[in-house]
Amino acid sequence: MAEFTVNPQRVDAYQGSKFRVKWDGKYVAGVDYVSRLARATSVVAHREGGELRRERLAPGVTGYAPLVLRRGRTHDTEFERWADKVSGFMAMPDNGEEMSLGDFRKDIVVELYNEAGQQVMAWKVYRCWPSEYVAIDELDAAENAVATESLVLQNEGWERDTSVNEPVEPRIARP
Repeated sequence: MAEFTVNPQRVDAYQGSKFRVKWDGKYVAGVDYVSRLARATSVVAHREGGELRRERLAPGVTGYAPLVLRRGRTHDTEFERWADKVSGFMAMPDNGEEMSLGDFRKDIVVELYNEAGQQVMAWKVYRCWPSEYVAIDELDAAENAVATESLVLQNEGWERDTSVNEPVEPRIARP
């Protein structure tokens, strides 16, 4: 079977440098790094009653790695506002009002694009919440880098969005 069914002439895998992140139905500005989407299933060892020498292995609980988002520091406050909701979760409000947790957790979407800017894949990441927020990463006058902020998102699973299909890629005329 061909690796690319719609574009069999393509032999290279997609690059990891064109992507976008979306939550609350809007794209999040300036995200330049998304960590890997990873899951691991624990192994449960057991023996049958009559067998003393052989263990059998079965799948246990599946856990999902935290997702890290990073972007260059700007005046957009989306990262900070979401992190503030979580850091204030256990605090009692001073004005006697209860906190609204309606948007405490968010589902996010990570979209991957090909070199022509066409969306080629997407993943839905469920029930995310920020467990760590870095307002500004290290500053170093000796380095040539931009100031960044980051979020570490705990999540309860992800799946590939199968409604996103391989697009027909434009052919480039060669001289």
